[in-house]
Amino acid sequence: MVEQGQFGQSFIPPQISTPSDAELDLDYPDRSNKGGRRQVANMVFLLGVNFYGRMPVKKALECFYNLGPTNSARIMAKYTIFPMAKVGSLSAKTVTALTAELSQMTIENDARRLLHENIKRLKDMGSYRGRRHAMGLPVRGQRTRNQILTARKLNRMERRG
Repeated sequence: MVEQGQFGQSFIPPQISTPSDAELDLDYPDRSNKGGRRQVANMVFLLGVNFYGRMPVKKALECFYNLGPTNSARIMAKYTIFPMAKVGSLSAKTVTALTAELSQMTIENDARRLLHENIKRLKDMGSYRGRRHAMGLPVRGQRTRNQILTARKLNRMERRG
């Protein structure tokens, strides 16, 4: 069937068919899946944290405190993991090796505790930096004439330990 278009062109309309529910893959709430949310089967457990399988490995490693882009790239190179690889595509052997590697590093609560101990040591010694930490002022030589409120707001958590 050929129809006439708006500007006189002839075109053939596409064949439209209604897909069934199975083809649409609708997530209807059922008794096994409370809340009607789609269940993700491939969760990966790294050092006490669950990560979705579709999350990039680099981003998953950077989620840990005191582990930035350089260290995460170094770990990925050590275990020959592709930079765009997803956590779900890792083998079980690689996951256990990554967990062992992360457990040897100073990350998360150990790094936070070390930071607070260093700040406390500076305060106890009575050094210039320690006094600046105690007063909630900029420590690294920033000006306090104009922008002191910004420095106090941004560094409040670190200095009050």
